[in-house]
Amino acid sequence: MILKPISNLVAICAKKGIQNAILSPGSRCAPLTLAFSRHPDIHARTISDERSAGFIALGMAQQSEKPVVLVCTSGSASLNYFPSVAEAFFQQIPLLILTADRPPEWIDQWDGQTIFQPDVYGKHVKKSFQFPDSFENEEQVWHANRIVSEAIILSKQFPSGPVHINIPLREPFYPEVGEELVFSENPKVVTLSPANPILGEDGLKNIKDRLQTVKKILIVAGQQKPDPKILSLLDQLAKDQKVVIITDSISNLQSEQTISFHDHWLGNELFHSHLAPDLIISFGKSVISKSLKLFLRKTEASHWHIQPDGQAKDTFQRLTRILACTPFSFLEWLCQNLPAQDGEYMLQWNSLEKTVQQALPLAFEKSEFGEYPALHFLLKKIPPFSKIHVANSMAVRYLNFLGKRTQEIISNRGTSGIDGSNSTAVGCTFTTKEPVTLITGDMAFFYDRNAFWHNYSMPNLRIIILNNHAGGIFRLIDGPAKQPELEEFFETRQNLNASHLAGEFGFTYTLVKTMEELDTAMFNFYAPGIQPKVLEIETVSADNATILKQVKAFVSSEVNKSKL
Repeated sequence: MILKPISNLVAICAKKGIQNAILSPGSRCAPLTLAFSRHPDIHARTISDERSAGFIALGMAQQSEKPVVLVCTSGSASLNYFPSVAEAFFQQIPLLILTADRPPEWIDQWDGQTIFQPDVYGKHVKKSFQFPDSFENEEQVWHANRIVSEAIILSKQFPSGPVHINIPLREPFYPEVGEELVFSENPKVVTLSPANPILGEDGLKNIKDRLQTVKKILIVAGQQKPDPKILSLLDQLAKDQKVVIITDSISNLQSEQTISFHDHWLGNELFHSHLAPDLIISFGKSVISKSLKLFLRKTEASHWHIQPDGQAKDTFQRLTRILACTPFSFLEWLCQNLPAQDGEYMLQWNSLEKTVQQALPLAFEKSEFGEYPALHFLLKKIPPFSKIHVANSMAVRYLNFLGKRTQEIISNRGTSGIDGSNSTAVGCTFTTKEPVTLITGDMAFFYDRNAFWHNYSMPNLRIIILNNHAGGIFRLIDGPAKQPELEEFFETRQNLNASHLAGEFGFTYTLVKTMEELDTAMFNFYAPGIQPKVLEIETVSADNATILKQVKAFVSSEVNKSKL
């Protein structure tokens, strides 16, 4: 029979608003699997590969901003969650990870599927709980129920993140034939009333006094979900107070008022003295641009970071103040209290932005066919309502080079690995009927092929693969690019294409090698269908490196004509 505390666990999850669970098959986790799959208010799906399962759950939680449950059996299964757990931790995405375990007396006794599971994720979860291993008295049941409520609250409390419950289970695991599983209709839960942190009057007076002494303010928006209210405030600050707003593609706050092409000139130290700010104000998580980070680290500016829990990161090595409030509340106050800034400072940034905006299309007209000009072409064809998942390495960098986007951009920049890009996009398809476009390189795509190994439909998934048969980014890094071992040990060249995978999973597949073929392929790429569609763009790694250098050189020559 299934233990009452296990059915209570699931009933508490449902009452606390959890709607989705990703389960990976196993015997030790059978009581959890059966309870989640039988609860009427929870949508349970089965994903056999735990590494893919973790990223699929992450992709769902990214969109819903609610915890998604992960359930696996004992032993190494829990270790396969680790990449997605780390990504969720640094990207601040709520997950509730439930790992079934052997009872404590059987750990390290050469019993099957047994490892040291308590605290297995170390610092990469907000907290790890150990479930009681027996329920002989009511206090153990009370303890178990309390753990579940606490874990769910913690996963959602700012900053959100993964929380782990390790659950030792003894046989029998399976109910008798015909045995009914009864869930409590009104389980006892603990509820947190969230705070809305704002700055006090004394703190704001001190800040207002400091703002009187600066004339060049740079606001940097890091990775976050789209927020129209914050975007409206940023636009107002740019228009009225002449504040320079820098947005990476993953900030999802780009507009005509923001600076998005900064990667094309911040590597040029000739501009640094003109563009250096007096004050940097940042919010959100990471930024993609290495040039931006290096530029800001070389300035003498003060840096304020807005973070509701007061736990800021000193990314630019200039941190002087942490604003423990919400970005919206501070930016709203700033709009009402900030004197107009140096208009000439904004004009300098805007002039460079306009120069690059005009130069890039001209550069692509002169270039040969390759993945960079192909992506420039494709981004004009992706529907504005599509969500764009972009893999790490060159794909996300190309996207950032290419400036402003209207679509929501999603990328695993918590740890910036190539693992899980496919699976995260698959998870996203489970949350929306709108198109989900995955832009990925060949290495990331083939690394995560088990993302598609399940029985659930994904008719809204569109996959664009930039296949140069290698890890092409290493040709652009000075160190490996100059080594004789480049191709074998850094690029790790491979001859795969996606045709066999597409055939295996029943996906629609198109291979293109020229701009004409790409243009033709896009006519029906977003037409409705019953299966995902794969568009594979085959290029040569060395040619792509040359094209990127040529485009950058042309744009740089145009930028260098600017007089600041």
